[in-house]
Amino acid sequence: MPVADAKDGSAVPEPGAEGMDRPRSIEDELREQNERFSAAVENMSHGLCMFDADERMIICNVNYINIFCLDPKVMRPGIRFLDILRHSVDIGIASQSAEELYAIRKPYIDQAKASTYEETLSDGRIINISHRPLASGGWVSIYEDITEQRRAERDLKEQHRRFDAALANMSQGLLMYDADGRLIVRNQRILELYGVSEADLPLGMGLRELLERLVRLGVYPPIDIDGEVLKTEARLQVGQTRSTPRQLADGRTLMIARRPMSGGGWVATFDDVTESRLVEERMTHLAHHDTLTGLPNRSMLRERLDQALEDATSPLAIFSLDLDRFKAINDTMGHPAGDWLLKSVAERLRRCLRDETDIVARFGGDEFVIIQSNFKDLVDAEKLAKRIVETIAQPFRDKSREMHVGISLGIAVFPNDGRDADTLLKNADTALYRAKSEGRNLYRFFEPAMDATVQARRALEVDLETALPRHEFDLDFQPIMNIGSGGIVGAEALMRWHSPTRGTVAPDNFIPVAEETGLIVPLGEWALRKACVAAASWPSLRIAVNVSAVQLKSGGFPRSVISALAFSGVPASRLELEITETVLMDESETVLKTLRQLRGLGIRIALDDFGTGYSSLGYLRRFPVDKIKIDRSFIRDIGNRDTAAIVRTVIGLGAELGITVTAEGVETEMQFDFLRANGCVEAQGYLIGVPSKAADIQRLLKSRALHSQTG
Repeated sequence: MPVADAKDGSAVPEPGAEGMDRPRSIEDELREQNERFSAAVENMSHGLCMFDADERMIICNVNYINIFCLDPKVMRPGIRFLDILRHSVDIGIASQSAEELYAIRKPYIDQAKASTYEETLSDGRIINISHRPLASGGWVSIYEDITEQRRAERDLKEQHRRFDAALANMSQGLLMYDADGRLIVRNQRILELYGVSEADLPLGMGLRELLERLVRLGVYPPIDIDGEVLKTEARLQVGQTRSTPRQLADGRTLMIARRPMSGGGWVATFDDVTESRLVEERMTHLAHHDTLTGLPNRSMLRERLDQALEDATSPLAIFSLDLDRFKAINDTMGHPAGDWLLKSVAERLRRCLRDETDIVARFGGDEFVIIQSNFKDLVDAEKLAKRIVETIAQPFRDKSREMHVGISLGIAVFPNDGRDADTLLKNADTALYRAKSEGRNLYRFFEPAMDATVQARRALEVDLETALPRHEFDLDFQPIMNIGSGGIVGAEALMRWHSPTRGTVAPDNFIPVAEETGLIVPLGEWALRKACVAAASWPSLRIAVNVSAVQLKSGGFPRSVISALAFSGVPASRLELEITETVLMDESETVLKTLRQLRGLGIRIALDDFGTGYSSLGYLRRFPVDKIKIDRSFIRDIGNRDTAAIVRTVIGLGAELGITVTAEGVETEMQFDFLRANGCVEAQGYLIGVPSKAADIQRLLKSRALHSQTG
């Protein structure tokens, strides 16, 4: 069969194709050799250029032209070497002049010996040039673009430099073992940690040898070396990291982490964790103890309670405790005094316990929990409760100050009141809630009926939270009369809650809940604005709005008052804020400052329910008010001689101090005549007018004005 010619692909007759052998001519053989040479040259991965003794190019390949970006039309056989250099300068690929490049190459050409050098082109590429002289004169040059190779070498060198820097500056000690388990890398830090020299830990040693050496040097105390080696090898074989603490002979602790490498072998890092372990032990203590009192905290008590219940063979009692009037002390005397009091209470509670089997913990704020174990019956729990109440009731004396605080307790008993920690703690809290609601400074045992009460209270809180956004609240207004003139001079805003599920809820039922949950702040702000808007349509009539202590302590109350006045256009002199004795009871500087600020704006301050507290006269001395309102309980019992005397005294006191006196709950003519005869300034009650809508007040004013004109 014919074969294809390597150059033009034409068919070449096989020998004997025409029945006879024809000898190949010398020219054909020479041509084929040239073709094979050309093919070899063109298929080289490097550039090649050959020059004769006259420095003229004989042949070059495409790679040479491409490397130097030369013009193939220029690169014809016979072109002089210097002209090639000039051409490279002309096209901007050379980084030097042709004469400078030629001067560099000329010594290699003249010496006619093999040499290798590099040339950097203008585009930054680096070309390696291998110069090889020919026997007949001239030379052959091989050109290789080694830019990437040099970059890789630089990157590798930089990597080595960074690796060495990282090793030298690591805070951890490091040992690296190869796939055969031989030590190949160690850093200076490991020598410092162990207090040894390089000669003590030579490269090439195995793990067993290293452990034996460290024991012999006294760095490690005697250890089970076989066991250590087996454990490490087992973990590494399954690709697991092994971290273990190692106690040194000098008492320090190193944390050693051994991590397998993908190519075999492993890296071991060493951290001195002596200080951190001491800190960890301290943190563990702090995590389980209250920082202020040193008592166990919520987390630790829960652990102890779970453990006690698991091992319980006899009843346990869980006490939930809460201080009475602690917030008042914190607000009036400051947090340092409050902290001192809490520490003192904690110490007294410790002394109240029977032995170490009982535990007292601080749950946060002024809340404490006690676990009483191994008691015979409820009498034991009751004895402890009484002892706590009596002990805490004793005055606490701090330097020149004397503090009085009470405590309320709720008690749940295992197993009758619950068999798990959550149930017992919840039921103890429920009993505590009952104790507080019944007067404080009391203790109460849990009863199943209490839970229903608490659930009802929580349901009320939930409904109350959604009532305001659902527009379930409204205001009624009860007129206030000037007794002397018989004219209506003001009206008190009374909040009403019309629940779609509960019906109309009395303020006495929801206001205390709103105060305890903090909902009274947005609710009070709404009431204040709505009352002022209603009063804007009443000429010269004062509007009285009840204000809670919670609102006054909220911080933003003055802004909400000013906003309501600005929004409605009602002058400050027509707004009357009614506060109760409980507002002034704590003597909070924040509250007093707020009241003074509001009074400075021209707003009147009235003391509501006057006479029902313990020291009403003292409050008048601490903060002078514009009005006092005699509580309806006194007016109701005004037929009683003693009560009548009290009412006369209050009216006289108001006259002496220049304070307006308003009587609440006036329902009969007899009551009204008594108040008028004794000089009471204002009256409010069903006899004067029932709570009505804003429009009804407007009609009342018009009718009275009309009656006055016709009379």
